Amino acid sequence: MFLGILRRKKMEKIFVLLVLFQIKHFLADYPLQTEYMLGKFKDGKQFILPLAAHAATHALFTFCLAYVFSQSLKLSATLAMFDLTVHFIMDRIKAGKKYLGRYKPLTATEFPRATETQKRHNKYFWWSLGFDQMIHHLCHYAIIAIIVFHT
Repeated sequence: MFLGILRRKKMEKIFVLLVLFQIKHFLADYPLQTEYMLGKFKDGKQFILPLAAHAATHALFTFCLAYVFSQSLKLSATLAMFDLTVHFIMDRIKAGKKYLGRYKPLTATEFPRATETQKRHNKYFWWSLGFDQMIHHLCHYAIIAIIVFHT
């Protein structure tokens, strides 16, 4: 019976963390992403500070959530740095014109008149965006697992 209660508590914690990290991801990636942070799409080294600011927003949320659930400053800081690093690298790959950022989306009005190359780029754009989101979610799952197994 005692083990059943412990398992249930862990499952509840996992579910709550999954929901909170989903909300965190939405807030940090969309409403809280400022015009300055969109500079992550710039060429050269001009992307570094805007992208760092964006990744730091994610890290701050991760730190707060990790601390609330673990009560460990060291663990929370480590997980925040992990999230910052993964977010920075993945978003650079997604935004960099040498990488996945070379693919552009088409609007509904552009699509019917698009060339096959443009349509292929549109498809790769959406695949890139999906890959980006998957990496972020897998990062969150790893963070959640560490929090749950640590406590």
